[in-house]
Amino acid sequence: MKAAVIESLGRAVVTEVPDPAPGPREVVVEVAACGLCGTDLHILQGEFAPKLPIVPGHEFAGTVVATGAQVTEVTTGDRVAVDPSLYCYECRYCRSGHNNLCERWAAIGVTTAGGAAQYAVAPVANCVKLPDHVRTEDAALIEPLSCAVRGYDVLRSRLGSHVLIYGSGTMGLMMLELAKRTGAASVDVVDLNPARLETARLLGVSGAAAGADELDRPGGWDVVVDATGNAAAIQDGLGRVAKAGTFLQFGVADYATRVQIDPYRIYNQEITITGSMAVLHSYERAAELFANGVLDPGVFISDRLPLERYPQALEQFAAGVGRKIVVVP
Repeated sequence: MKAAVIESLGRAVVTEVPDPAPGPREVVVEVAACGLCGTDLHILQGEFAPKLPIVPGHEFAGTVVATGAQVTEVTTGDRVAVDPSLYCYECRYCRSGHNNLCERWAAIGVTTAGGAAQYAVAPVANCVKLPDHVRTEDAALIEPLSCAVRGYDVLRSRLGSHVLIYGSGTMGLMMLELAKRTGAASVDVVDLNPARLETARLLGVSGAAAGADELDRPGGWDVVVDATGNAAAIQDGLGRVAKAGTFLQFGVADYATRVQIDPYRIYNQEITITGSMAVLHSYERAAELFANGVLDPGVFISDRLPLERYPQALEQFAAGVGRKIVVVP
């Protein structure tokens, strides 16, 4: 079969790889669409400690074309979205309900072959059937949405909060949509990319600007979300949190990224700084939200490129052009 492969640091190609076969409790999915994510860029840069070469792609959906001998939950022809998370279920974190912090954490498309290919293997337990009205080629959005749902689980947002989001790429826009639906009194977005800010305005924001100084919230925001992973944005965002407010590190920063904090201010103003790591008990809820129309795929997916152009798609994504880019095998 044809697949994208990250062969070595900085190098991705499209080549032929062996067809996958399912284990007893696995299925083979014919991929309809696979989304690109910042994680793919980190893998390309050698972070997340992947073993190269690897077939990337952890945001994907498709049709079941083969099932293992012990699979009864789905059958060939079923359309599914795939939760890429792989846990050991044995370590202290899995046993305490923090599976996303698993000591043996792994993920389809990160540590094992993923969905940037014609076919992908997944545990049947990770497959969520799609309702008839959801298009398979749109359902690659469910995985990033499940990360945003996890982010709001961490925030435990109160009704009437004033929210500031750094970044209006796919993840920032998803956090915007969830903020609107979790009772925020206002939602502001900051981004240096004018085209992405226009999309935020299209979706409905209280304010959109290149910098927080241009927005009218002198006392700060109750909730500040970084969806960029950029050091300058994070540093600025930490200073924008109102008293008793919360800063959520949602964007994935490079390993070397460092910022400064003000311990006295954190103490004196009772500021919470927290993070949200990937998916945790949120994939099925994201699938239901998606089926109920929480996102408009026509707005979120800006480019659908053939799998053969995966290296070019990575370059476009790294350049910040477009919103969600998906490849279609």
